[in-house]
Amino acid sequence: MLACLDLEGVLVPEVWIAFAEKTGIEKLRLTTRDIPDYDELMRGRLEILEANNLKLQDIQNVIGTIAPLPGAYEFIKWLKSEFQLIILSDTFYEFAGPLMAQLDYPTLFCHSLVVDKDGKITDYQLRIEDGKTKAVKALKELNFPVIASGDSYNDTGMLKEADAGILFCPPDNVIEDFPQFPVTRNYAELKQELLTCKEKLSASK
Repeated sequence: MLACLDLEGVLVPEVWIAFAEKTGIEKLRLTTRDIPDYDELMRGRLEILEANNLKLQDIQNVIGTIAPLPGAYEFIKWLKSEFQLIILSDTFYEFAGPLMAQLDYPTLFCHSLVVDKDGKITDYQLRIEDGKTKAVKALKELNFPVIASGDSYNDTGMLKEADAGILFCPPDNVIEDFPQFPVTRNYAELKQELLTCKEKLSASK
């Protein structure tokens, strides 16, 4: 059985929020919790980086100071003893390396940045549009039962597609818009919900 998890907000802090705190640029605090349209969100971020002459290295320097959320490493270690784990994220490989190292390198599917010779981020490349949902669909077509968990609007597609979906520490607006998903507030609750879903799916086979 597969567990598919979001990364930021579930296992590590939000990178863009950390960068906003470092730069003092309040608009960089916006995430997919606030703006469901990912392209709109990223275009806004790229405009801010351009206007402030901020480069990839500036963001990577902040990422180097970020640690996983408290208990995340232990949770991942437990999770891999019960499930096959894939992280499905809308982050970028150019950001993720230091974070993956601290989580013992779980499998990560995410996107890529377009960076010019001066280190300026000029664009981004999605691996595929709505990649989280399509990844879960493909895994199900390979006859894997899938349980998915995330915290934001951009996770709800994969939660719907999965055999079972779980919200983890979501904002109130996501809870209100997607009341069909159980809500967990910490790793102990998420662990219990994962086991409950696993038991139900196993019994239905």
